[in-house]
Amino acid sequence: MCHYCGCREIPLIKEFIAEHESVTDAAGGALRALDRGDRALAAELVDRVERELRAHWQGEEQGLFAVMGGSAEYAGYIDALVREHRELAAFLGRVELDRTEDVVRLREAVDELHHHIAKEEDGLFPASLTALSGDEWDRSMTAWRSAHPEAPGDLGR
Repeated sequence: MCHYCGCREIPLIKEFIAEHESVTDAAGGALRALDRGDRALAAELVDRVERELRAHWQGEEQGLFAVMGGSAEYAGYIDALVREHRELAAFLGRVELDRTEDVVRLREAVDELHHHIAKEEDGLFPASLTALSGDEWDRSMTAWRSAHPEAPGDLGR
């Protein structure tokens, strides 16, 4: 993960990264639960992953992605990220942990999620530092707030 550009100090990016960490912690917990044979806990954690990702993706796609996707320079990159969101959402919406093939696919999906997050944290987020204007940051933060109405605070304002 990139730690040199300063994007991690931007309140919105800090929130996205915290969400990434929460989701990957829950996903890893689900895999460990499956390894122990605790399907009930695994299912609960997969549900949490799906729920958290839904809000996270809404905040990203309606905010940062929408703003940056307006630039030809970033549009293809963002389109690919959105496709990955849709593919994972479709899988999480139908996963059955009593099916061996779904458990195998879940392990693959968690690995793919780590790669997806790296594309955001090491590529898109640092690029946002120079790509976005003040108004575009405001629009991105408004979208995040809309996706997280229960969240306290004001993203550093």
